Amino acid sequence: MATFSSMAIQRICDPMLPELSRVFNAPIGDVAQVVSMFAITYGLMQLVFGPIGDRWGKYKVVMLATLGCSIGCVLSSLSEGLDFLVMARVGTAVSAAAIIPLSMAWVGDQVHYEHRQETLARVGLGTMLGITAGQLFGGLLTDTLGWRWSFGMMAVLFCAVSVMLWRHAKRIEAPSEPYVPTHGFFGQLLQVARDPWARTLLSIALLEGASVFGMLAVTASHLHNTHQISLTLAGGTTALFGFGGMLYMATAKYTIRRFGEIGLARYGGGTLGLSFMVIAFTPWWPLAIPACFFAGFGFAMFHNTMQAKATQMVPTARGTSVTLFAGALFLGQSLGVLVLAKLMAYAQSAHVMAWDALGVTALAWYFGYALIHRNASQADHV
Repeated sequence: MATFSSMAIQRICDPMLPELSRVFNAPIGDVAQVVSMFAITYGLMQLVFGPIGDRWGKYKVVMLATLGCSIGCVLSSLSEGLDFLVMARVGTAVSAAAIIPLSMAWVGDQVHYEHRQETLARVGLGTMLGITAGQLFGGLLTDTLGWRWSFGMMAVLFCAVSVMLWRHAKRIEAPSEPYVPTHGFFGQLLQVARDPWARTLLSIALLEGASVFGMLAVTASHLHNTHQISLTLAGGTTALFGFGGMLYMATAKYTIRRFGEIGLARYGGGTLGLSFMVIAFTPWWPLAIPACFFAGFGFAMFHNTMQAKATQMVPTARGTSVTLFAGALFLGQSLGVLVLAKLMAYAQSAHVMAWDALGVTALAWYFGYALIHRNASQADHV
């Protein structure tokens, strides 16, 4: 529920960008700051929450973060101007930054590597449902009750999740020999930064965030502007990205054993790129429905493999390394949203999305190549 809420609040603004542009009388590039500034803040806060989670407890930090997100959503719903809304989104991102990466790191602490990718896939169901819900309800509520109700709904949800986490906290057994970091705050960051494989994985995560999430943020606007469909329909179509990811989560046990890490990375990235090519150039918008679905399935194949590797980058600073991974991912997202939004002002959105799709495919195949050399040493199995 926590990861669901965290991802939903990230994606909820995507389909409402055209409406916010109209309400605040601002160009779409300026309004896109509600997405890009959230992602920038989310990324930068990973430098803080990683060491904090390692030192003070990942579960406890996640519980407090959900409460902070509830407050940020209330402020967002009360915004009277674009600048205030952007600042409220920044405040929400400060808390949301802790939830997904520290949840992943907590799984890394509890589950052996051989079963970790499958476990992360099950936990990731909340994340993929969050993508679906954010896209769907962001468009639906904007078209019906108004965009403010989207944030009001999320405020209530985050508050409920915080209470549920608090109630379960007493049932969580502490490890018999809890790890106490031997490095200081900056020492933990340097420990990750000095690892060559960590630097490679963080670089790939940065490019993944820019290419995938940047493109996802403009997909609803592309469908709305190109095919003149409603924001509800555009947001609902884009929300199928999350359903595709859910199908992967449901079949992860079989899919992981069938394709292996390298196959998941390469075939997942290829499926993602091809699907967005269809979305970009289809003259008949209903073809975007299966394309968004298969894009989500391909993304989940690729990204779930990335997540599993991230939990094993530096096991002695797992919270720090996983939050840095998330920081790179969402820093890339912020850059992707800004760049793609600007490019769409000068070029056709279909062409921008097509070049982005080619980049995603190339990135996935490079990651597969890097995995071949990484797995040869069995470095992640110790």
